[in-house]
Amino acid sequence: MFWAELLVAGLFGLLIGSFLNVCIFRLPYDLSVSTPRSFCPQCEKTIAWYDNVPVLSYLLLRGKCRNCGYGIHWRYPFVELLTGAAFVSAIAQFQLTGEAVKLMVFSALTIVCIFTDFAERILPDEITLGGTVAGLVGAYLVPIAPPRFLDIFLFEQGWSETTLSLIESAFGALFPSVTIYLVGEIYFRLRKREGLGFGDVKLIAMFGAFYGFSPTLVTLLIGSLVGAIGSLVYLRLAKQDSTTYELPFGSFLGIVALGVQHAAFLNR
Repeated sequence: MFWAELLVAGLFGLLIGSFLNVCIFRLPYDLSVSTPRSFCPQCEKTIAWYDNVPVLSYLLLRGKCRNCGYGIHWRYPFVELLTGAAFVSAIAQFQLTGEAVKLMVFSALTIVCIFTDFAERILPDEITLGGTVAGLVGAYLVPIAPPRFLDIFLFEQGWSETTLSLIESAFGALFPSVTIYLVGEIYFRLRKREGLGFGDVKLIAMFGAFYGFSPTLVTLLIGSLVGAIGSLVYLRLAKQDSTTYELPFGSFLGIVALGVQHAAFLNR
């Protein structure tokens, strides 16, 4: 029975991943994600439902539009598979519970941010700000599990788990994002160029709203290290000027955030 749940989660994740591809393509340009139906960006012909089956259609069409032969980016099946894997991981960790649903929502939002930042250096407000609200709601419906950072200071107050979770969620969203914003402002005033986009600040707030202060701090520290190493390697290989290169910091943060939240499954 449990394997059936994993299979359904994976298939559902593939379908959601197909929708996430629409979000990744359209949100940076402020386009509606509901209308019109999916279309080829080259010939603009509407894609038939049988050519829009996650992963399978890509393989059958050999990565090309049926109408004009325009190449379909590898990102499309990759996002679908990644989302499917994230959903399977959520069910494997928490079975069919509120915690699993919360992790699925978090994963879907984070995947969108990873790819929009890589492609366009944009973290859509619909995802980051909407995700922050979703994280706060999630902290109420599915309380953040101990150990929570603020429990050290609040455990003797006799407050309910829901109250403690909401406080942790709000603190996790506010403190790291404000701190990193101030660091970015100091860098800007000293170097006279932007070192951190405000979208990254809002993304960090979303992470904190979902899972509190400590996982967000871990994500921020590891993400900064991975981003620094990754950008240095890219600059060396691509032979680009470091003064003009814009680091997709949100993408690195998102990759690390997914790893942190799915680590329990990966370590099995």
